[in-house]
Amino acid sequence: MTLDILLGDVRSLKEKRGIVKPILAELDKRAGVGAAETGHLDLHRRAEIGVAVVAATAARVKEVLDDLEGTVAWRPEIELLSVRRRLRSDEDD
Repeated sequence: MTLDILLGDVRSLKEKRGIVKPILAELDKRAGVGAAETGHLDLHRRAEIGVAVVAATAARVKEVLDDLEGTVAWRPEIELLSVRRRLRSDEDD
């Protein structure tokens, strides 16, 4: 899953890190997923967060991603602009 985020009143990359790092930590703590800032690295008011989930079933992956999307969306200091999901299975080449 990729989350495209608009940050609030942020004026530097240092302030951006102060918002993005706690989001990444919360995602990891909440579901034990792989999460990282994957885009808009040089922009101080935008962030792209990539999340990777591994589970036994597609239904469980969807459940975890739904929960994590909600976790990010409710944060008052950011605006969630878009969410993209891509599901891969062991049958994909």
